[in-house]
Amino acid sequence: MSTETTHAANFLRTIVQEDLKSGKRETIVTRFPPEPNGYLHIGHAKSICLNFGLAKEFGGRCHLRFDDTNPVKEETEYVESIKESVQWLGFSWGTHLYYASEYFEQLYQWAEHLIQQGKAYVDDLTADEIRAHRGTLTEPGKESPWRNRSAEENLDLFRRMRAGEFPDGAKVLRAKIDMASPNMNFRDPVMYRIIHASHPHVGDAWRIYPMYDYAHGQSDAIEGITHSICTLEFEDHKPLYEWFLDNLPVPNRPRQYEFARLNLTYAVMSKRKLLQLVKDGDVSGWDDPRMPTIMGIRRRGYTPEAVRNFCETIGVGRSDSWIDMSILEESVRQDLNERAPRVMAVLRPLRLVIENYPEGEAEELTIPYHPQKPELGSRQVPFCEELFIERDDFAEIPPKGFKRLSPGEEIRLRGAYIVKCTGVEKDAEGTVTAVRCTYDPETRSGLPGSERKVKGVIHWVSARHAVAAEVRLYDRLFTDPNPSGDDWKEQLNPASVEVVRGCRLEPSLAASQAEDRFQFERQGYFCADLRDSRPGAPVFNRTVTLRDSWTKK
Repeated sequence: MSTETTHAANFLRTIVQEDLKSGKRETIVTRFPPEPNGYLHIGHAKSICLNFGLAKEFGGRCHLRFDDTNPVKEETEYVESIKESVQWLGFSWGTHLYYASEYFEQLYQWAEHLIQQGKAYVDDLTADEIRAHRGTLTEPGKESPWRNRSAEENLDLFRRMRAGEFPDGAKVLRAKIDMASPNMNFRDPVMYRIIHASHPHVGDAWRIYPMYDYAHGQSDAIEGITHSICTLEFEDHKPLYEWFLDNLPVPNRPRQYEFARLNLTYAVMSKRKLLQLVKDGDVSGWDDPRMPTIMGIRRRGYTPEAVRNFCETIGVGRSDSWIDMSILEESVRQDLNERAPRVMAVLRPLRLVIENYPEGEAEELTIPYHPQKPELGSRQVPFCEELFIERDDFAEIPPKGFKRLSPGEEIRLRGAYIVKCTGVEKDAEGTVTAVRCTYDPETRSGLPGSERKVKGVIHWVSARHAVAAEVRLYDRLFTDPNPSGDDWKEQLNPASVEVVRGCRLEPSLAASQAEDRFQFERQGYFCADLRDSRPGAPVFNRTVTLRDSWTKK
């Protein structure tokens, strides 16, 4: 059974279909253009699935382009993590990997073209002065005293800026459009600024760097992008995107389309805030399993199929809305329910001694990995006179409705026998340290006696054969569905992770490899940690509980 979701309708798919059908476009070329200033998050996954997905669906291609126009904030680590994230999601850019920095010379020449046309000028105002001159939504901006320099003077200054003659912030190149425009982006936007910094991709070749708004559309044109798909916050930038295309001799004419970004509850999607969490030590890194980054949810145990299905399920629209975290969690539950082998793990062990089982002996029980999927096979689980069960599965004085083990009561051990509690052992403080039972050898699973009904079934592991493990129980990173305001970090969930050591797993898990995923019976879905788990010393992360327990909280 496939876990992939069928395509949901969205307006961008309709636009592409109509463009191809009418002959307006012969092929579709999209792009995913991240800035390499942080790790990608689940919101980027929506854009990746949309851009690469549309290209694949309609026989086109999607480029991966790094819009690396700010050397101060960009790092090679981010570039590599972005590549890994896109590939993990199941997409390939083939030979179409690009960097905006590879177009710096062309962008520079086009900037000189605008200067020569009287449509760009070098300004000496500081950043604060430019902001003050910009005006407001109800008041027009004020022209810079340097706005009407001659083309010759502007060219000379711009070339000297490139040569590194001026310090950072001394001058900028601005487009000369309309300081009274109701669209604030038209009020002589900055095109270039001086930054004396080495660039991760092109080294020390440049001392001036283009702004995103200038570089973005022209990079699209250079690459022959047909559908430049971005989120709604760029809608007000679209006229500027088109102004540059209208006033430059670009080889192709891309078209910008906007869609609603993904807003996910109990998470923050701002790279600035995510970076602050990392720098302040609130999380262990960008790939902390509590983080909404693609590398974080991967490490937590999410599958690429689950993420793709989630992105397809929520659809693509033009109205901003909030998606509840439970929808993402249910997506991975459904996916792992189909593919994850069932195994037994005891997180808080309590010793169970079977008084009438032959001492020193053991047997191998054959237990299937999945009750509905025989194709997943089975494993041998050792059984002996001493086991571990969950401490919560025993109550000396059971509450009403308790369907697990208690004195004088019977319970079935998963895939094994029915046992009856005959007594307990306690320490000096009166804490139960062991449960004593007898077993009925005629009730082994598969034998006629196994049909006898008892009130419940619990999981277990052999004390003699179990594998020790560390298990990390992850929960949501924030307690508030919309962490915001100046005190947003005060809404961090202090119980977002519980590290449980001394857990006992069935021996089949000893050789687990990083990212192996399982359902721990009656516990949830778990994944061997990508960083810390080792064969013989497994570390498992809880991906998600078996049911949505957050709503009850």
